[in-house]
Amino acid sequence: MESYILKADFWNNPEKATEILKKKNELAVAVENWKNRTKELHDIEVLLELASDEKDEEIFLDIASDLERLSISLRSDELNLMLAAEEDRMNAIMTIHAGAGGTEAQDWAEMLLRMYLRWAEKKNFPATIVDYQAGEEAGLKSVSMVLEGEYAYGYAKAEIGIHRLVRLSPFDASSRRHTSFASVFVCPEITDEISVEINENDLRIDTYRSTGAGGQHVNKTDSAVRITHIPTGIVVQCQNERSQHKNKAMAMKILKSRLYDLKLEEQNEKLNEVNKTKKGIAWGSQIRSYVLHPYKIVKDHRTNLEVGNVNKVLDGDIDEFIEAYLLSRQ
Repeated sequence: MESYILKADFWNNPEKATEILKKKNELAVAVENWKNRTKELHDIEVLLELASDEKDEEIFLDIASDLERLSISLRSDELNLMLAAEEDRMNAIMTIHAGAGGTEAQDWAEMLLRMYLRWAEKKNFPATIVDYQAGEEAGLKSVSMVLEGEYAYGYAKAEIGIHRLVRLSPFDASSRRHTSFASVFVCPEITDEISVEINENDLRIDTYRSTGAGGQHVNKTDSAVRITHIPTGIVVQCQNERSQHKNKAMAMKILKSRLYDLKLEEQNEKLNEVNKTKKGIAWGSQIRSYVLHPYKIVKDHRTNLEVGNVNKVLDGDIDEFIEAYLLSRQ
């Protein structure tokens, strides 16, 4: 590859040259990671010899800890190598919608938002909420946020689908058991390098007063923006900025990302299992169940993975489910 890059005519085709350099950098990172893991393993072997000679229990405990960290790093490298599609490396736009059921479902949607915010924090994916539609009594009707970071979309796409909660309702005076649903949709946030053509005549743009948090200025002006793409029926909205102009710019960016995702879905319809999952979203076809009563368990229906510590999962510890799903697709 190096000899090809050094050719005099390499930049004759700038688009192809940029793509090759990008691939070269990706491969360089993968090679560097492998060298680092190899060095870490060598260091552990040396430490093991030392511990065996001196019979030092503390060193053995350090070795066990180092092996655990190395195992986690290798698993992460393996998953990153599997996320080979161009869009996998992009930021993610995640939208959560409460299902039918009023307050129950809206409260569940907010619980999911909290779970994903905690997960994003653990993954070092800065999260920005761009639209928040509050519930009537509690929770939320819908929320959209951007997760930033390399492979944010590659990981977050594993959460696309219907999430089901079974619990004793805190909103039911008789404390009866309720089942609630919420949907999660994720699309890649496109970059400036990707061109998505939108005909202005295909758009309906509405402005309205923000209903979410944001201070007096945000709430007293018609700064929130809703854009409807008439041919596809896609609706996006943004209300987190004070300026109507900024909200419109963010809403357009989300719309372009949704249209890009739709294009990917059409191109890979027969090959891409993730997109089949998106098309199959319907109430009752949940991908995961969170049961808080009469027993406690979280079960992923795609991989049959079960975890008994529900509180830990709701606190954002969902990597086990994401990794199992990604590995199952291989």
